[in-house]
Amino acid sequence: MKLDDLIIDFKKKKYGFFEEASVQICEWNKQAIRTNAKEHCYKQDFYGADTLSCHQIAPTTFWCNNSCIFCWRPKEYMGSKPNKTVNPEKMIPALISERKKLLQGFYGSFKKEVVDSALEQKHWAISLSGEPTLYKKLAELIILLKERKGTETVFLVSNGQNPKTLLDLWKKNSLPTQLYISMISPIEKNYKRITCNNEKNGWKNYLKSLSLLKLLPCRTVIRLTLIKGMNDSDELLEKFAELLEVVQSDFIEIKSYMWIGMSRKRLVEDNMPSHDYVRGFSKKILDKMPSYKFENEKINSRIVLLKNKNSKFKTKIINRD
Repeated sequence: MKLDDLIIDFKKKKYGFFEEASVQICEWNKQAIRTNAKEHCYKQDFYGADTLSCHQIAPTTFWCNNSCIFCWRPKEYMGSKPNKTVNPEKMIPALISERKKLLQGFYGSFKKEVVDSALEQKHWAISLSGEPTLYKKLAELIILLKERKGTETVFLVSNGQNPKTLLDLWKKNSLPTQLYISMISPIEKNYKRITCNNEKNGWKNYLKSLSLLKLLPCRTVIRLTLIKGMNDSDELLEKFAELLEVVQSDFIEIKSYMWIGMSRKRLVEDNMPSHDYVRGFSKKILDKMPSYKFENEKINSRIVLLKNKNSKFKTKIINRD
């Protein structure tokens, strides 16, 4: 599918675009508006990142060097090398404007002051689609976001395939408030099976990124996506525990794979664990990881949060209680 056709298709799915960069309003963002900010996503429950005004963006919407079978996006159309670099100074106001357009319909049904608050930019999530560390001006983008009046938090989610970019962020003093590295398997064979990674040194690059987490001077999180029948065996649980004890991230999120979007064409509903299943897996893995403790959970998101007992960071960046 051609790039122009992809953009048209994504716009039908309520994405806003500036060149190849995009923004979308997630269901939790909408729910926060509908409930006068009383309901919010787990990132606010766990860390205090504002759901109502969250801007979820992607500088590289159609580009990723993994092709994960559990991804809800149309991975089949993604490439691994972006063909252009969007100007970050133009991207930010353009995506703010696009998000504002996507929210206009809420003014007729919900409180004006709540929708107005949703237009603020307290939280930025660089996590929407594609792999953001492929974006050549990621350091500049994060610096600009952090410098904006009103910005409280900037979260970056990465597949860990580009450790040089993470080092570049560190070197340029442009690390996010919180850095996520996705985890799907503790062993190479299963990792490649699920991510469909074809990089020559893909597994080595991933391990290099993991090795940085205990060194980087920012909050670090491993997001472990649990898929029933694919990465939940007792043998893999043992190896997950071993690897996570070495990595020593500040937090670990153990989250259910969600049977949504394009992933429904690759997996079946039985691959999606219940929250009880996620909680049970978390309890078993905690028994093998003395460095971590149970910290929190959000049942309707099917996610459990573990915290490193030696982390220097408070769990909540901002208290909104």
